[in-house]
Amino acid sequence: MSSIWNERYAGDDYHFGTEPNAFLVSQQSLLKPGMSCLAVADGEGRNGVWLAGHGLDVLSVDSSSVAQEKAAKLARERGVTVKFEQVDLAQWAWGENRFDMVAAIFIQFAPPDLREQMFAHIKRCLKPGGLLLLQGYTPRQLHYRTGGPSQAENLYTEALLRSAFDDMQILHLREHDDIISEGSGHSGMSALIDLVARKHR
Repeated sequence: MSSIWNERYAGDDYHFGTEPNAFLVSQQSLLKPGMSCLAVADGEGRNGVWLAGHGLDVLSVDSSSVAQEKAAKLARERGVTVKFEQVDLAQWAWGENRFDMVAAIFIQFAPPDLREQMFAHIKRCLKPGGLLLLQGYTPRQLHYRTGGPSQAENLYTEALLRSAFDDMQILHLREHDDIISEGSGHSGMSALIDLVARKHR
């Protein structure tokens, strides 16, 4: 898996750009300096670096060493501190009650069995009262072809996310179509779904 991503992230350009995900930015009011944050499959670091710039204590994990080198460079350029860990998310010890927030932006490389495992780990690693900010693509994205996986089973529906996180307080869950511009990787009209959920105290 990591070799595919190393190839995708090769070169000087940032595949998904260097600016943070728009949904993440829209949730800025939830961020508080000092919060511990896990940025899952954070790639070249655009989201983790932005979160660190808002005073969060960020652990950015990804399977690609190439991406993490570029993420570390971006953090230096922006003058922020981010902890990086190269991990295989299927094997990694996520921990328990460890983070105030998890940012899971376009983590749809995961087929259903791995997705289920990752969602369970996300819930476990959040502290009581901790927040999940998640954005992904819905099946309509297969028509737009402007980014994301080509496997329909990797995509999210409202029913899937509502069911997966029914043991959390769902604060926001919305499917919508919007134009996004995130480097060459995500560009154009896209079928999106956003979730904000809080772990019960």
